[in-house]
Amino acid sequence: MNEWSGRFKHPAFWIATGFGSGLMRPAPGTWGTIVAVFIAWGVAHSAGLIGIIAITVLSIPIGIWSAEIYGQKSGKKDASEVVIDEFTGMWIALLPQSFAMPGLESPPIWIIVAFITFRFFDILKPWPIGWLDRNVPGGLGVMLDDIVAGIFTAIIMLIAISLWG
Repeated sequence: MNEWSGRFKHPAFWIATGFGSGLMRPAPGTWGTIVAVFIAWGVAHSAGLIGIIAITVLSIPIGIWSAEIYGQKSGKKDASEVVIDEFTGMWIALLPQSFAMPGLESPPIWIIVAFITFRFFDILKPWPIGWLDRNVPGGLGVMLDDIVAGIFTAIIMLIAISLWG
């Protein structure tokens, strides 16, 4: 990472790196996704479905802003330590469970399936996820591929929960 003077004092740094979870190695995206699951669980238990929807919706513009600032300050297009996109994507992936099982009171297997499915889409980047990752610039580009990966995962989770939930 290029030196970004004052980065530890800038809110964009902490938001973009998922409160520092993206600084963990190896696999910062996986660590960020794990932290996102725990945040979702806490929000679901304290604020319910409305809370999950709120953090998901708010994370999109805040994520675009923080990823954009991080990219400008660090000189990196999509730095591996930026995991706010994984937070948003995972929260989207968990929305079907939030509707079907309030408070994410689902059997742990459903959270594990959502986690693995989201990471599959995020890492392998099948079309159109890979295309978005390569062709959409800035903070929007950082966020958009994970938003679509989260939507794909949510669709799979809707089907799975309706068949086997």
